[in-house]
Amino acid sequence: MGQKLLTYSRNEKWLFLTAIVGQNVFYGIFSSAFDYYLRFTLLIPSMAVGTAMLFARAFDAFSNPVMGVFVDRTNTKWGKCRPYLFAAPSILLLTTVMSFMSPFGTYTHAQRPALVAAWAFAAYVLFSLAYTVSDIPLWGITSLATEDHNDRNKLLANARVVAAAGMGLGFIVMPIAESLGGKLASDQKGFLITAILFAIIGFAMMQPVPFGMREKISPKIEKTGPFHAFQVMWKNKPFRRILISGVLASPKMLIMLVALPLMTYYFGQGITGVLLMGLVLAGLFGGQFIAQALTPKLLTRFSKKKLFMYSNLFAVLPSLLAFLLYKISPMNLIHPVNIGLLAICFTFVGIGIGIPVVLMSIMIADCVDYQEYMTGERPDGVFFAGQSFVAKLQTAIASFIMGVGYNYVGFSDAAIEKVKDYIAAGGVARTNPEFQPYMMIMFFLITVPAAVGYLLTVIPMRKYELDTDEHNRIIEELNKRRHGPDRERPEQQ
Repeated sequence: MGQKLLTYSRNEKWLFLTAIVGQNVFYGIFSSAFDYYLRFTLLIPSMAVGTAMLFARAFDAFSNPVMGVFVDRTNTKWGKCRPYLFAAPSILLLTTVMSFMSPFGTYTHAQRPALVAAWAFAAYVLFSLAYTVSDIPLWGITSLATEDHNDRNKLLANARVVAAAGMGLGFIVMPIAESLGGKLASDQKGFLITAILFAIIGFAMMQPVPFGMREKISPKIEKTGPFHAFQVMWKNKPFRRILISGVLASPKMLIMLVALPLMTYYFGQGITGVLLMGLVLAGLFGGQFIAQALTPKLLTRFSKKKLFMYSNLFAVLPSLLAFLLYKISPMNLIHPVNIGLLAICFTFVGIGIGIPVVLMSIMIADCVDYQEYMTGERPDGVFFAGQSFVAKLQTAIASFIMGVGYNYVGFSDAAIEKVKDYIAAGGVARTNPEFQPYMMIMFFLITVPAAVGYLLTVIPMRKYELDTDEHNRIIEELNKRRHGPDRERPEQQ
């Protein structure tokens, strides 16, 4: 009988998944509400937001591999990932509050508008660095929590499902903040109070994981420099394809950035508008959630490579059809037939988004195995830093594209304030011809560039080397090595 493989307990599994939900509450706040807060509440010019966020997120993205090196060089009695998870939730809570404080007021009414923008972007950079400190060790611990790659894949797939739930909580920050802001006669206060409440939820869900989860694999610790991370990532051929594919997929992120402002300004903020918006968004996030839950089952019938390519291509046509629906009836998408068709299109888009998200985490973990097999090193931190690197660079590029689009039609600071005043006075923005270019650019951004992204992302993956059979062979060999006579088992407190 073979050696029994070490793996996580049921309690460790649920502690980890709960922490993933909490972490993605923070992520949801900043991936949707913060960009909206900058453009539509602080009224910072759209092009300025797009350009500043491009550089801020690019800096943040390139800091991830450096953090990955720190994680991989860590060797303590608690392991190499857990030490960072003790402090990270508190830092995330603090920097989230700072990001939504805005002590200098709004951009269009402040005496020194530059200070409004400077505070917001500086606070965001601090939050992003804090998020990096939590993100890399939290995802990296999955590669150390079990020797059984099937258990690891299940954990990663479940993590992506609950991450979507956490992001869903983060996505309701904006409508709650807007509603609260209306009651307080201050959108800024509405966002600050709502962000604090959700940040506390995220903190409470993340904090227990380092106290209850243990690392089962004791990898070889390599003392390397920060630039070594980029060399390792680039030399690993399967991982290099994943990185290139992820960057090419950047336009896909536009749907996450533009969906909420589009729904808010097109459908309106009354009860009818909220219900219609909810139906469309339920299709988008419902499709994503269901697809992520079904991904492990689909992997029993399709290889990771084929499933990745098929799911991305699946989202192209419904994306384009959604924009066609808008062009056919730009002022009357609230008709029941149109709403139904739009919800179906976005459900299919959600399916096309959800599956690749799960697959990326699983394939990155496979690349860690490949690296250990080829070199004896197991740089979990560096490779899961690559996952964060791609996600943040995607958002940076998408935010810049959005800024360019908004700037092209003049949908910025003063124009946004005019639309908000019109809606506050009881007007319906979608029926006003003056605002049609603004509605059009939002529908365009979440459909046409996104469709291009779905197509581009499959190109590097056509020759992905690490297929299922090859990875199974590598895992079998690694477990033989780990259970050999020189095997060292970790002892942690």
